[in-house]
Order: sequence, then C-alpha cells, then structure tokens
Amino acid sequence: MRIFEIKYCFMRTLIVFLLLFTVTMDASDFKKAEFLFQQEKYTLAQPIFENIVRSEPSNYKAIEYLGDIAGHFKDWNLALKYYQKLKIANPQNANYHYKYGGVLGMKAKEGNKFAALGMLGDVEKSFLTAIQLDPKHIDARWALIEFYLQVPGILGGSEKKAQKYADELLVISPVDGYLSRGHIQEYFSRYLKAEPEFKKAFEMGQSKTTFEKLYNLYKNKLNQSKKAEALKIAFDTKKNK
Repeated sequence: MRIFEIKYCFMRTLIVFLLLFTVTMDASDFKKAEFLFQQEKYTLAQPIFENIVRSEPSNYKAIEYLGDIAGHFKDWNLALKYYQKLKIANPQNANYHYKYGGVLGMKAKEGNKFAALGMLGDVEKSFLTAIQLDPKHIDARWALIEFYLQVPGILGGSEKKAQKYADELLVISPVDGYLSRGHIQEYFSRYLKAEPEFKKAFEMGQSKTTFEKLYNLYKNKLNQSKKAEALKIAFDTKKNK
C-alpha cells in the first residue's frame, strides 16, 4: 500500500510538472514570436504563431498577429480569414472590425474593380461598427476619412462625410484632428488652407509625423523651400537639445 501511495504521489507530481512545463514553453514560444514580430522578422515569427494556434485554437492574440503578418505580406485573403475568425468570436472587439475593414479595403483597392464594388459596403460597415463599439477609436475614423475621400461620390464618397470624422477626431485627439483636416485640404490641392491645419498639428504634437506633414507641404506642394528649411532647422535643434 505504501509503495502504491509513493508511486501515485510521484505520478501526480510528474503530471503537474509536465503541465507547468508545457504552459511555460507555450508562454516562452509566444514571447519569442512576439519579439520577432516587433523586430519585423515576420517570416520567423509566423511559423511559431501558427504552431501556437494549432495547439490553442482560441489564442486570439496569436491569431491577430498572424492576420497582421498576412497583411504585411499583402496576402489579403489570408488576413481576412484570420480577422473574420476574430470578429466572429469576439463581436464586441472594435479593433477586430477595424482590421477586417482595413484589409477588405486593401483587397478592393488592389483587386478587380468590378468585384470591389461589392466590398465597399462591408468596408464602410466595418469601420462604422468599430466606432460604435469604441467611440474613441482614432484609427477607424482615419480609415473612414480616407474611404470617403477615395470612393467616388456615386458610390458613397463625400468630402462632407470625411470632414465629419475629422471634426470628431479634433475632439478626441486634437493633433489627429488638425492632421486629418489638413489632409482633406491637401487631398483637394487646397494647399494654403492645409497649411494652418498642419501648423497647429505640429505646434501641438512636435512629433516626427507632424513635422514631416508640414515640411512636405512647404517643400513639395507650396514650393516654399526657405520655410521648409527653417522648419527643419528648428525641429532638429529642439530634438537634439
């Protein structure tokens, strides 16, 4: 009886150890793949995430990474497969709807133009759903602005609609708001009207993105090289302090 108890305790300890070891290995694999992804080593990260999903079909973060990798390689169909799985399993997750809409939009843009017509409604719906689920979703509003600017008016495009979401961004994130308002003016070649919007964005953000938008406007659109150079010197000086 004593021998049986010892063997039982040993086996139970061994099983617990193996389970813990497996979990540790899975966590370690995920961290390794995540690190590779962050280093933009997508081809190395991909098979590790695939192995994780095979053993853990409900590991949504790994599935999301696989969708992101597929999107990076412009494999829109594969990316859609992953994001669709995510949004069906997690219908209240705004970001999954946003990513699905973004990839579907890219497929429509780069694919057959006739087939694209049938996708536009789903693209718009995905972005709108993301905003409904997360009223402060910044990227979904940027996506809608681009959607309404690029889609012909007869198919739902509208500067007025784009401006609506730029105004919403101004409340949620003022820097994004001014950048998006400037972007709309720049899109329609209204460069002088774009300038004050980009200037406000730069003054508030003081970031590389806001600098580049204003610098590019001065140098390449308004042909004001002196302003562009002065802006660059001021930005570089402040950055290096």
